[in-house]
Amino acid sequence: IVLFTECHLLDLPWEDVLVPHILSYLPLQHIVSLQRVSKQFHSLVQVYLTNCRTFNFSTIGPCIPKEAFCTMLKDNKVLQNLSLQNCSDWVTDKELLPVIGQNQHLHRVDMSGCASLTRHSLVAVSLSCTHLQHLGLAHCDWVDCLSLRSLADHCGGLRSIDLTACRQLKDDAICYLAKKCSELKSLSLAVNANITDESVEEVAKNCRGLEQLDLTGCLRVRNQSIRTLAEYCPKLQSLRVNHCHNVTESSLDPLRKRNVVIDVEPPLPRALVLLQDMLGFAPFINLQI
Repeated sequence: IVLFTECHLLDLPWEDVLVPHILSYLPLQHIVSLQRVSKQFHSLVQVYLTNCRTFNFSTIGPCIPKEAFCTMLKDNKVLQNLSLQNCSDWVTDKELLPVIGQNQHLHRVDMSGCASLTRHSLVAVSLSCTHLQHLGLAHCDWVDCLSLRSLADHCGGLRSIDLTACRQLKDDAICYLAKKCSELKSLSLAVNANITDESVEEVAKNCRGLEQLDLTGCLRVRNQSIRTLAEYCPKLQSLRVNHCHNVTESSLDPLRKRNVVIDVEPPLPRALVLLQDMLGFAPFINLQI
């Protein structure tokens, strides 16, 4: 005689089965909806939220109430990755500071575009998250030299940082960062007219394992620093210099020969494309002449 025992989903072990093998694969918006099914599911979701190591609010940021954000993370002390992209409409220091304060194991934080935060959030990250490796601050106009110095003093193990359009920053802050965070592999200084050769040369000389550098729109960067970059950074894989009008092929060519990916076409192919657009066909040119 075979006896069949009725088994429900919630009868499975929560922390050993449901949380790591089912809930961890669901999008965050589905997790939020699931807790409204019943009291038991609400309790299950709370267990998941308490033990979750990655929170990515980039997909639901615009539609999540800030009260929900605070409730979801109030008991979590094991966060390792936190992404707040697209949360600029509501996230402020008031919501973020308690989360940062109780999660000292964060390795990756992305605050890109969070315009309502202030320098206090960056200082809190630097003081609490000393093992931080990846930080996104793109389009955060509130990032200033003092808060970046605090980051450099306490997070020397940084591997990547995105400072795109952080327009308060100047050479002195970037040079200080380069000296303190010599393990940087990826750095974006794009869209900042304050950045000059001084920053690029200091980064090149101190961060010799650098693999990716974005200088898009850094109008004051010149060939001199690009040559220094080529000399001191043998592991460089990608360089973005679009709209850097003072950077010419004379400094880029040595990098091209090392197969560094550069977002600016060499002069001849660019000229051929323009000529093709004008004539309607690609002319034959003997390059051996």
